[in-house]
Amino acid sequence: MTQHPADDTTSLPNIRYHHRTLFLSDLHLGAHGCRADRLLDFLRQNSADRLYLVGDILDVWHPLRPRWSALHDSIIDLIRERMAQGMELVLLAGNHDAALKETVSPFAGAVALDTAVHRTARGRSFLVLHGDACDARILRHHLATRIGTRLDGSLRGIDAALRRLRRNLPADHRSLIERLLSAVNACLAWGAAHERRLIALAQAQGHDGVICGHFHKPALHDRDGLTYVNCGDWVDSLTAIAEDVEGHLRLVSVPAFAPLPAPQEGLNELEPVL
Repeated sequence: MTQHPADDTTSLPNIRYHHRTLFLSDLHLGAHGCRADRLLDFLRQNSADRLYLVGDILDVWHPLRPRWSALHDSIIDLIRERMAQGMELVLLAGNHDAALKETVSPFAGAVALDTAVHRTARGRSFLVLHGDACDARILRHHLATRIGTRLDGSLRGIDAALRRLRRNLPADHRSLIERLLSAVNACLAWGAAHERRLIALAQAQGHDGVICGHFHKPALHDRDGLTYVNCGDWVDSLTAIAEDVEGHLRLVSVPAFAPLPAPQEGLNELEPVL
């Protein structure tokens, strides 16, 4: 994977890779399952000329008490600092982003959009949106989102408590609850109907592809003559989409528990270049 060193890292330590564009989705900052530690590590090691946050960024609307820590503040502060250094931030609203829609954005006043258009260095045009608008109709209801996140948060809370009781488990052990939640997410995104709907939406607007999140199912492939891209999430998959200076897109991941790779090794590549 080709990486490009940042031009100016004097006030931004730990940057190891620079990209033309980064796309991250489903950070779920404030939710029980958010891997703020891995996300902060990733952002410290990766900078970009433009950063897209593709929905479900702040998840502080559903719990009785959001799980917010100094790690979450550090993520917000780092993005603000990058913006002050000249990075462009594009926010896309997701179905969990009531806080972004109803209050002033913590990201230096950046406004959350429903859709955006990204043009790569190769001149390809991509529709960028969270993706919930193309859910099965019953899943688009706000009540379904509330019920789902309550259940997810409760189960992850139980799982965390069990892990504390069973400290002898290896760090990378996947519990029954984690497997169950992954299976539920896979079932909700089963089949390709949502992909077809998103591709059709992009095609109708004359784009070359679509970049989304929402489904927690990272992807980068061609479908029906267009390119379908899903950023994944920062709860389970820990993935992002990176565009290099030549306009190629890559789906990259970071390990869930091991230290992030050394600079010469690059990030883990999941899919071929498109």
